[in-house]
Amino acid sequence: MTTDTVGTADTGAAAPKASSPVRNKRRRGAPKFLLALPAWTWFILFFALPVGLVLLYSLGEQVSAFVQKPDVSPDVWSLDNFDKAIEPEYMPVFWRTLKISIIGTFICLLISVPFAYWLATKVDPRWRGLLLGLVLVPFWTNFLVRTIGWQLILSPNGLVSDGLQKVGLRDDPLALLYTQTGVQIGVVYNYLPLMILPLYVAFDRTEPALREASKDLGASRVKTFFQVTMPLAMPGAIAGMLLVFIPLMGDYITPVLLGGAKGNMAGSLVAGQFLETFNWSQGAAMAVIMIAFILAALIVAALLGLLLRAGLRANRRITLPQATRS
Repeated sequence: MTTDTVGTADTGAAAPKASSPVRNKRRRGAPKFLLALPAWTWFILFFALPVGLVLLYSLGEQVSAFVQKPDVSPDVWSLDNFDKAIEPEYMPVFWRTLKISIIGTFICLLISVPFAYWLATKVDPRWRGLLLGLVLVPFWTNFLVRTIGWQLILSPNGLVSDGLQKVGLRDDPLALLYTQTGVQIGVVYNYLPLMILPLYVAFDRTEPALREASKDLGASRVKTFFQVTMPLAMPGAIAGMLLVFIPLMGDYITPVLLGGAKGNMAGSLVAGQFLETFNWSQGAAMAVIMIAFILAALIVAALLGLLLRAGLRANRRITLPQATRS
């Protein structure tokens, strides 16, 4: 009998060797927070620092239009840039941007929900990969090229206008280019896949047994969708709305190519201050105001979501009758 086994005469089995201190120390290894170090590094370098610089420029001294690379002196602090950024000639652009972004997000949601649900639950699994690939086809082309293509479609002599005139629905050309409606169409087209993909994943992960159980308990298809399927897929809907709304608020290419003066948005307003007038401080102040609009809209949407959730829970609550004593 060796010294490595204990009690073999009683149990007939060898006891495991005690773990050595060196092996336990090796298992403890590096601290776990190092796993998140790449993400935190990326967040600090490409988000926190740029936003901090924008905020610093916005509070700095007004920059001359002829200065290519302005220096912000920490000894000179001023809110004059914000006063000029909220003047009547600029504020309608911010409100128009918020309006276009909210409407575009909800249009993408209304289109994506039935399509993603059909793709995740009704389509044969053999064809889902192909259809998902077709959803991603627009991303194979440059964003700028896709938007220029919509210029050709929405122009007075374009495909939509000529088609409506040929079928007799209009007598004169349709003026959609360089309007707010044209921008709305362009942003929905450009950002629609960003809403479809997270919704598809959310619907695909819902258990079919839950839908079948709801139907077995007497719920209709519509009631099953709104009370069972959609609440389970709500994280995907929220992710899709964030992926659409936030970049849409800062979109620069679409309003410039499709909106003109009537469809101007905050992104092109900020870019004009940086690239045309070289007024970095006022452009930074406009960017800060745009960020504030985004945060305010997200806070309001979160509060409305909580109220809606509370209302739905109260509506689904069942009160059982009290038992009567005999």
